[in-house]
Amino acid sequence: MDAITFRFLMSLAASQNLEMYLMDVVTAYLYGSLENEIYMKIPEGLKMPEDLKSKAKEICSVRLQRSLYGLKQSGRMWYNRLSEYLLSKDYVNNAICPCVFIKKSSSGFVIIAVYVDDLNMIGTQKEIDDARTHMKEEFEMKDLGKTKFCLGLQIEHFQDGIFVHQSNYTKRVLKRFYMDKATPLSTPMVNRSLDVEKDPFRPCEDNEEVLGPEVPYMSAIGGLMYLANCTRPDIAFATNLLARYSSSPTRRHWNGIKHIFRYLQGSIDLGLFYPKNSKCVLVGFADAGYLSDPHKARSQGYVFTIGGTAVSWRSQKQTLVATSSNYAETIALHEACRGV
Repeated sequence: MDAITFRFLMSLAASQNLEMYLMDVVTAYLYGSLENEIYMKIPEGLKMPEDLKSKAKEICSVRLQRSLYGLKQSGRMWYNRLSEYLLSKDYVNNAICPCVFIKKSSSGFVIIAVYVDDLNMIGTQKEIDDARTHMKEEFEMKDLGKTKFCLGLQIEHFQDGIFVHQSNYTKRVLKRFYMDKATPLSTPMVNRSLDVEKDPFRPCEDNEEVLGPEVPYMSAIGGLMYLANCTRPDIAFATNLLARYSSSPTRRHWNGIKHIFRYLQGSIDLGLFYPKNSKCVLVGFADAGYLSDPHKARSQGYVFTIGGTAVSWRSQKQTLVATSSNYAETIALHEACRGV
């Protein structure tokens, strides 16, 4: 399950006034059975069998019967085990969203969205209760109640809707880069200039010094991209623009990152609000800037909303060379359709 799917399910839960519950599978990977022979050195503390006590542990090994944490196939084996069980209980899924399982009944439905060992259940109360019972019968589970924290997102349930944000994560990022005391700003980036020589986001010039490893440019970009991809579409364009210069950042680009941090300092609690009883209608917008970028970067972006709130968005650089504004808009529309 990716962030787009999770946001869509939250918007569905809000618009249809459904319940959301979270369960965690204890030691999930250990439920998976291995398909190949894998041997492991005998760990410290494990007693040797009587007939092997005379031999050194270094020359002995054990064959694994179950997948362990650390094996590259453990995640897949766990998914196969969970999928097999849910399908046997009349849940259905498809190749488009293999981590989403749906079960309908005469009185309602339940959707189980899987992310490794976290299971989000969205649906009517009776069907959710049945799903929780089914999971507890087969696996050792932790029932975490209503979904309040998942995939690093904070989820708050109100009478009029669901609010998802990352205020705690934002505070940690600001503190990590010593920007938690910075003066807030009202915009995520400064005004750009159509004059290439005056644009603060121009590439590194010959007479400029490239920042060294002592400046955590890549780490800052990674922290901002996680926010931009999950709950903060308002910083998506600025973050994408500055990420293009990760190989040779200058002081100008680092100042641009600090500008975003200062904007976040003034909007820590900003997030996405999905209102209850809203129309569950998908509305999309796509746009492209043909030769509007001073460096001919051919920017494009799209956003899809449900109930007026974004569920999917992206800001990126076009990889194809468009020969007209109509061509550029068509490329942007194609990418938007792929991303929904």
